[in-house]
Amino acid sequence: MMKFAWDNYKSFAWGKNELRPLTRNGHIGNMFGGLRGASIVDSLDTLYIMGLMDEYNDAKEWVETSLDLNSNGEASLFEVNIRYVGGLLSAYYLTGEEMFKRKVMVLGEKLLPAFNTPTGIPRGVINLGSSGTSWSWGWASAGSSILAEFGTLHLEFVHLSELSNNGIYTEKVMNIRKLLNKIEKPHGLYPNFLSPVSGNWVQHHVSIGGLGDSFYEYLIKSYLMSDKTDEEAKKMYYSALEAIEANLVQKSPGGLTYMAEWRGGILDHKMGHLACFSGGMVVIGADDGAPEKRQHYLDLAAEITHTCHESYSRSATKLGPEAFRFDGGAEATATRLSDRYYILRPEVIESYMYMWRLTHDPKYREWGWEAVEALEQHCRVEAGFSGIRDVYAQTVSHDNMQQSFFLSETLK
Repeated sequence: MMKFAWDNYKSFAWGKNELRPLTRNGHIGNMFGGLRGASIVDSLDTLYIMGLMDEYNDAKEWVETSLDLNSNGEASLFEVNIRYVGGLLSAYYLTGEEMFKRKVMVLGEKLLPAFNTPTGIPRGVINLGSSGTSWSWGWASAGSSILAEFGTLHLEFVHLSELSNNGIYTEKVMNIRKLLNKIEKPHGLYPNFLSPVSGNWVQHHVSIGGLGDSFYEYLIKSYLMSDKTDEEAKKMYYSALEAIEANLVQKSPGGLTYMAEWRGGILDHKMGHLACFSGGMVVIGADDGAPEKRQHYLDLAAEITHTCHESYSRSATKLGPEAFRFDGGAEATATRLSDRYYILRPEVIESYMYMWRLTHDPKYREWGWEAVEALEQHCRVEAGFSGIRDVYAQTVSHDNMQQSFFLSETLK
């Protein structure tokens, strides 16, 4: 599947950010400023791990000769960090190839102006050109920064400091953490929007799905990646998880455990596909919480992963929707047309993988295989893989986009 996705990207979209498989051309989009080749940088580690060495060498050569970091244009700090900085760091650590390190050092420096705010909480958008101006996404409430964006820099930035022997990157992300520790949190929860000017929450919307998701993931991973020395990350993670359990974790009438969203104290009984990473998160953190809670965490992780599997198995395609609900008689199904799409996302499969690794229950492998078969049947087109617009439709309609994260995450 990786070779098929890669070969078609190479044939029809080489150097662009993503492949559009139905029209057989490339897509650039506006998320990465003037940066190109997102699918290449994002795929380096997957190709290398899979032993696809010819493909990896083509990718490496493109990065060396054609990845232009002197681009003007508005880029998402978060997306550039996870796909480009993360991609280059992973490639460097896997291969020891100095060129990746040189490239990532140049790029890392271009991200620093985003932190020039009164609070040090970075804005969401950065101009990668020499001006380095930054501003907040127009749609984020009242010029606020987004928890999942400024909270998903930590792993990469610690390593930028490590490799450059320059503490500035670690300092920037530690400063974010310091502010988050200091401010009042409603019921111990972290809302999704924070003002980079005042340092206050902008509205009390809490979600383990989009806008919040990877902040929590990066807390437990920061602790684990520090060889379990980052006590602050550990404390923040387990306290956040306690607040999530107390306020957001629910059981449906049909017995499915899910994580609802919270809007100023009112629950919205909806769980996004993005929130399905949380089964994997809870299980990788099960060993390091209070010993008497270990089994509880294993059970919670298994229940959430089961619910996310149900969102897949209750659709015609056996792929899950972008969001599914637990109200008005719905159980793990999307009720709105606008929530029925699947864009090759990895989160559900990711949880299966962590659950398999940490429990060795064979059902997780079977569930993974079901997803592979569904991807092959419904998302594979003549020239690559495409997302689909309605997972409940017998006849699928493709969205003409092979997301870079399909190669860097889902297939990995």
